[in-house]
Amino acid sequence: MAGPGPNPRTVDDVLAWLSAGRISSGEALVLFQRLETRAAPPAPAGDGEADGERQRRLEAVMAELDALIGLAPVKELVRELAALVEIQRRRAAAGLSTEPMALHMVFTGNPGTGKTTVARLLARLFHGLGVLPREHLVECERADLVGENIGHTAQRTREQIRKALGGVLFVDEAYALARGGEKDFGKEAIDTLVKAMEDHKDEFIVILAGYRDEMEQFLSVNPGLRSRFPIHMDFPDYTPEELYQIALRLCQERQYRLSPAAGLRLKRFLAEEAQASPYAGNARLVRNLIERAVRRQAVRLARRRHVSRGDLMTLEASDVLEAAHQLGTRHRPDHRVAVLHPGKPWAAGAGVARG
Repeated sequence: MAGPGPNPRTVDDVLAWLSAGRISSGEALVLFQRLETRAAPPAPAGDGEADGERQRRLEAVMAELDALIGLAPVKELVRELAALVEIQRRRAAAGLSTEPMALHMVFTGNPGTGKTTVARLLARLFHGLGVLPREHLVECERADLVGENIGHTAQRTREQIRKALGGVLFVDEAYALARGGEKDFGKEAIDTLVKAMEDHKDEFIVILAGYRDEMEQFLSVNPGLRSRFPIHMDFPDYTPEELYQIALRLCQERQYRLSPAAGLRLKRFLAEEAQASPYAGNARLVRNLIERAVRRQAVRLARRRHVSRGDLMTLEASDVLEAAHQLGTRHRPDHRVAVLHPGKPWAAGAGVARG
């Protein structure tokens, strides 16, 4: 919204502008909250402070979301969900019928594309909107849910669910629960999870995450799951330019900077990796490269008796070149399957925006 933005008089104004495409769903959420503040009766002293704190938390979450590099379709869907929750709350306050909100989700995409980071932001967002009583997120994977003996799996799965009640349960590489065949205990974990979603309806949100193809197959062989997870977020790989921006942010956070020559060398490396592998677009690659470049800089400067503040802050092209050479050699296709993810093309773990 340019300048001060639209000044709606009623909720109907906001809905009309949203339908006409004049404003985005995120802007609609801001306008709904502005109308609520304007129309609210004077509140007791304590309540006003609580509402102000709630508003600040929501704004902080949305600011963190907007600050993430890339992920444009993910950001828009999160804003839509926030707007949906807000308008359902306002409809209930106005005595209108509301639709039950099923907020369980499936996240698809390669590792290192921001899934875990967005899941944490969603936990905080839904807490701020009053959907969840707590803002915590419990991360788990197959090893945390599946036991080795009969009865152990249900017990372990229920324990993870108990920890997540009130917040978000994030199951990474969820497709692995269905990879062991009919006699595998992974099916018991799925059944236990589905039952808990019914028994503890509205008490927690489940997010299943994993590679696109594997998650699609996982849902297709478990047809009851698809209807229970109506929200699907796809996390695209980062482009070379987005990875470069992530690298600059990592340097800034650590009080480093790239020399002009180092920046060019990094851009070249990222472009080469994008050509070499469709799985290169993740933030873990950049984090590893910057960490290695920092170590190479330390070795280079340790040989010198006198170094300036600028020297201590600057990563030179030689630092990036040596780090890129190490990563470029290690991350070629013939090394990826054996070293990083058995049975999968190369895909690293979490990055700046984790998982």
